[in-house]
Amino acid sequence: MADQKKLYVGVDIGGTKVSAALVDNRGRILFSRKCPTPAPGTGARIFKQTKSLILGILADGGVKAGRIRGIGVGVPGIVRPDCRDILITPNVGLSGYPLAQNLEKVFKARVVLGNDVNLGLLGEKWLGIGKEADDLVGLFPGTGVGGAIIIDGKLILGAQGAAGELGHMTLDLNSKKTSAGLSGTLEAMVSRRAIEREIKEAIQKGGKTVITRLCGKTPRVIKSSVLAEALSRKDPLTVKVFEDVCAVLGKACISIRHILNPAMIILGGGVMEACGDYILPRVRKVSGRDPFFKNIDACRIEQSLLGDDAVVLGAVALLKRAFGEKISAAGVYYPALGVDTKGNILVNGKGVKKSFYIRADGRMKRVNDGAGFDERPASRQLGANILKKICKKGPRVLIAGSRKSIRLSRFSRRFLDKKNIACRLLTLEKAVKAYNAFKGRKAVLLYPPLVRGL
Repeated sequence: MADQKKLYVGVDIGGTKVSAALVDNRGRILFSRKCPTPAPGTGARIFKQTKSLILGILADGGVKAGRIRGIGVGVPGIVRPDCRDILITPNVGLSGYPLAQNLEKVFKARVVLGNDVNLGLLGEKWLGIGKEADDLVGLFPGTGVGGAIIIDGKLILGAQGAAGELGHMTLDLNSKKTSAGLSGTLEAMVSRRAIEREIKEAIQKGGKTVITRLCGKTPRVIKSSVLAEALSRKDPLTVKVFEDVCAVLGKACISIRHILNPAMIILGGGVMEACGDYILPRVRKVSGRDPFFKNIDACRIEQSLLGDDAVVLGAVALLKRAFGEKISAAGVYYPALGVDTKGNILVNGKGVKKSFYIRADGRMKRVNDGAGFDERPASRQLGANILKKICKKGPRVLIAGSRKSIRLSRFSRRFLDKKNIACRLLTLEKAVKAYNAFKGRKAVLLYPPLVRGL
């Protein structure tokens, strides 16, 4: 660690968990820890928990507190534009609590605070899917719906720091659906709570759904992972609810394009992480029907890349901006891979059942199980066509993993040799370890499902 000239700490305080990471100047996460948000979540208890997490990651890295440049913190609420004073945090007890001041007393380093969704979008701007765009908007449907706006590379905060609450914009004046005391809002119609409400009401009216088999006849909470499983099984009730969700999100994107004309709209949050493969193409289709911008506006609608790391990295980006430091987009954020005790593949801590690849620019793409093999999956020979897609951004090494051995076709070897790309064909577990360990530009292709012949 001694050769790291600039070190920062990023913290994400959420309603259910608090996470902290030690980050270097290029945005690489060196060490991280997380734990449940204390209950009840009073300001004093959250401060104590945050302090403990930061001390823990410093100990993990063998770094003294005096070595860190500063601490950036994302909180679930409204923070004044001074990046110091917390006005309101509806779901945790930080309203009015002097968190920045207390952390500064302990660590003798500068502390800045920001709204967690604002920082999530800032993280995507720095190292994620939005790093090539100066005008971008974030919509994050999770338990609620968070929003954030960046124009000309700068966060739009408003007079009190409350700008960008896009989940509270009214889309249906006649709707009786409410959220945060407002009727007909985006949040009232597409948040996980809203989806959960629709499904529960249908069940109470006798509607049949696989969800009652997944989490009981009278489910109290329907998690995003359950919704994703129901969609994968083409459950009619869940599909119907999500068709409405996609239509509303698509129309919200149309409104955002007309008001702000961004280069990119990023969809993130827990619902998107779990169900993004279903939602994203449908939202794009609805938004694309808008005749006003036809052949004029090239606004891209993309899914967030950084996942749970977005807020901690955005907190560091906010801190670097406070110091007047340049935030370079030269670095590449690579998702962290893992394997759980059951042998399932994890991407940023989330289970992935379908086959996928990650390019050298950090972009993750799903592929059909068995796709990419010459002739048929049983051949277990990777074809050149799939490798051209994976290696589009120029990796130094390609790592491929499957539950059974795979090999390169003759044309694939020629392609890789011509591009001077090294290739390692490994088992899933070894491929994950090799990918995490390699520090240069890299790409990976994993076939986690038990596909016949793989």
